[in-house]
Amino acid sequence: MKDNFAAYPTKWGLKSPDSNIDHRRVPNLETYFARKGKSVRISEDSKDFLPGDIVTWGLGEGGQDHVGRVVNVWYKPSQRYLIVHNIGAGTRMEDVLFAWKITGHYRYF
Repeated sequence: MKDNFAAYPTKWGLKSPDSNIDHRRVPNLETYFARKGKSVRISEDSKDFLPGDIVTWGLGEGGQDHVGRVVNVWYKPSQRYLIVHNIGAGTRMEDVLFAWKITGHYRYF
């Protein structure tokens, strides 16, 4: 990010990278993965999401962004893999792939 600061979102009004927070900001992560060619088409089919994939969501009003990872735990009731994420109540493994609007899908392996 330091070498390509202009390629990243400017919504925080910074003039240079902030190593204390930038790596946790979802828009920065989306930009990084897209710049590295790791974007995958956003799909409504759970079969397109594999363990290890990174998914980002928009949580609606207020501009809140969220990120999670698809894990290799199959959830029989929904017939899809679970997601590991932390939305403020600690790390959870849940069936939330389609709980919010998906804004990004990345495969970085």
